[in-house]
Amino acid sequence: MAKRKEDAPAPGSPAWMATFGDLMNLLLCFFVLLFSMSSVDAQKFELIAASFSQTFSVLSGGASAIGEGMLISNGVSQLNELSEYINSMGSMSDAEGLKSFGEESSEDTQSEELKAQYEQEQLKEAEMLAERIQEAVEEQNIDKEVDVNFTSQYVLLTMNGALLFDSGHAEIREDAYPLLQKIARILERYAKHTIEVEGHTDNVPLNGGRFENNDVLSSYRALSVFNYILENTSLDPANIKHSGRGEYLPIADNSTPEGRAKNRRVEIKIFHSLSAE
Repeated sequence: MAKRKEDAPAPGSPAWMATFGDLMNLLLCFFVLLFSMSSVDAQKFELIAASFSQTFSVLSGGASAIGEGMLISNGVSQLNELSEYINSMGSMSDAEGLKSFGEESSEDTQSEELKAQYEQEQLKEAEMLAERIQEAVEEQNIDKEVDVNFTSQYVLLTMNGALLFDSGHAEIREDAYPLLQKIARILERYAKHTIEVEGHTDNVPLNGGRFENNDVLSSYRALSVFNYILENTSLDPANIKHSGRGEYLPIADNSTPEGRAKNRRVEIKIFHSLSAE
């Protein structure tokens, strides 16, 4: 009986070498992926590499410990350099940001200083204008009927409403004409300035009559003074305006008769050349 021939070995490499090659390819891809990540933490990388070394025993040939082999050592050092570079870039950005913040703060400070200086100039201009108007008021002998004050924007002439109008009315009293004529002469000296006439009342509601509320009454009173000034001066109407402010800007306590009398008033504002008007 003839002997059966033994099976010939399969051509090519052994099967275990293919498995081993696939494993090496996977490991290579894994480490390439790790190196391509710029935010890799070096300490975590070493721990992962150590874990693979203990499991597969494929990294022990480079050195006795992770970090001493050529591949790992170079990789970790590159990661450290990258970390230092990123930190340095962050420090530079922080420094630039602080510098920019400092420049903005300096600009804000300069702007505030310039604003304060300009407000001082405005106040000085208003004070000088108020002094001249006060002198004119005294020359006209109406300083008892007209109060002169000023803000950084304008000079304020205040007249008691009882001198100009009867209660609940907006027609100027005839005995108030001489007072308004003298005020009109003063205003003519400041024809180029913006002038505003404002009417004010107390907070007592109106009962009947021509005007339904204090807002309307104050508006008509301001309009009456406005018309009188235009009719008795050569002032340009484009430089004069009027408004009724009603009861909303009191200068005294409305709970007393004296306070309500002060609140019933007409104000004339003369804006100076540096005002924001």
